[in-house]
Amino acid sequence: MNAPNAMPTPAATASRSTSGTNDSPATLAGGAPCNAPSAAPLSDEQQYIQHLKAHLRQSQSMAALGELTSTATHEFNNVLMTIINYARLGIRNRDDESRDKALGKILDAAERASKITGTILAQARNRSESFEPTDLGAIILDTLVLLEREMNKYRVSVTTEIQPGVAKAIASGNQIQRVLLNLLINARQAIGEGGELLIRLANSDDNQSVELVVRDSGAGIPAATLPQIFDPFFSTKNGPDESGKGGTGLGLAACKEIVDAHRGKIRVESTVGVGTAFTIRLPRA
Repeated sequence: MNAPNAMPTPAATASRSTSGTNDSPATLAGGAPCNAPSAAPLSDEQQYIQHLKAHLRQSQSMAALGELTSTATHEFNNVLMTIINYARLGIRNRDDESRDKALGKILDAAERASKITGTILAQARNRSESFEPTDLGAIILDTLVLLEREMNKYRVSVTTEIQPGVAKAIASGNQIQRVLLNLLINARQAIGEGGELLIRLANSDDNQSVELVVRDSGAGIPAATLPQIFDPFFSTKNGPDESGKGGTGLGLAACKEIVDAHRGKIRVESTVGVGTAFTIRLPRA
């Protein structure tokens, strides 16, 4: 799924960025570490708030997993329908040409099914929740397998630019895939039909981070709304679209929390009528 590389670069953009903290211990003159006072015991109210936050994080994680499973199941069902329809074609038509065509389509569909199951198995087997050297390029390609039919349905042209030799990032592959899946679904919804989507992965200019960019040619986000998009339960959508996705306001808030936990940075730039670009920086391995 490739499109021309030239996409409009948002000009006169409104932007917001957020980053995880990376505070060093306080020091006294001469470089000696300063012992910070021990934290005061949490009150019952503070403990309850922490409990609610932990519960919200778990709910967000389960929602992301449900999104991934739903997308994969839908894609797999379409593959099965292709296999069934071409098997029936081969049974009805006994000439060699028709059967060869049917068998070729069945083989293509079976290979796609193998890619889909491989992507899901990677979540459970090959990737852990711990932060470790992670190939973000592989995660991009796996995620696009799951969304290929949806992008084709809405005639969204997808361009991927993965820099040769790009470094691995210190990350949880499962968590970053959830972030990417959310950003790509948001981008598809913003584009509507017939637009362009660019995914770029490269080393940062300072060579300290790996930079992932998701840029769409959608409607854009108004400047007045932009500062709120990472707030929990804030949404620019009236509810789920016809595919049943979006509208809860949990998606971008969860993305921010995941990136913060990686001690990374996420930035958004948007221009109404031009499009939106999300840039994520993660520490390189």
